[in-house]
Formats: sequence, C-alpha cells, structure tokens
Amino acid sequence: QVQLVESGGGLVQAGGSLRLSCAASGRTFSGGVMGWFRQAPGKEREFVAAIRWITGTSYYAASAKGRLTISRDNAKNTMYLQMNSLEPEDTAVYYCAQAKSFSRSDREYDAWGQGTQVTVSS
Repeated sequence: QVQLVESGGGLVQAGGSLRLSCAASGRTFSGGVMGWFRQAPGKEREFVAAIRWITGTSYYAASAKGRLTISRDNAKNTMYLQMNSLEPEDTAVYYCAQAKSFSRSDREYDAWGQGTQVTVSS
C-alpha cells in the first residue's frame, strides 16, 4: 500500500508562487506514474500534471503549461509541483496520486493523498 502526503499549500496573492510536495512511502510502483489533480469548490476534480517516475517524462494540462512545472526526486520518493504566476482560478485543493500508467483520468489512479489547499487572492 502506498501512502502519499502533500504539503506546501497556502494563501498567495495573484502573480505569486508556491511549491507543492508529495512524499510517497510504503510500496511504490517503480515503473509507474505520479500526478497532480485539483478540485475547486463546486467543480469536478481535474488533471493538472503527471510525471513518469523512471524517465521523468512529464505531461501537463493546457491550463498548466508555462506556469507549472512537475518534477520528482527519486532518492527522496518525493514529487513536486512548482506553480508560478498563480491566478485566482488556480484556487483549489491539490491532490497527488499514483497510477500504473499515464492517464488524464482520475479513475486510473489508485492511491491518493489527502490534499493541500491552495488559495490565490486577487
């Protein structure tokens, strides 16, 4: 069983930056994929970015390109999401998750963290 713990959320002004972390422990999928999703109030959870754990190949939602960067530290079993030029529309609970293969659908991810709140004020 994989345990995922997010951290790094908070309140930031529009145009600011935050870096989210996701620490993985327990049994991990060495050949798997880890991703970030977010859910704003009243909206469905949506894909933000994902990264293949071994190769580092990354994938982004269109809204994330150019502003968000996903990365991982294999030695620390930790994934990161660097978020720059934040906008009020980025306000959401951000979740990290793990899957056996890449997908933009949250149904394909079988391990989830508890989420971390990101609030961007205008």
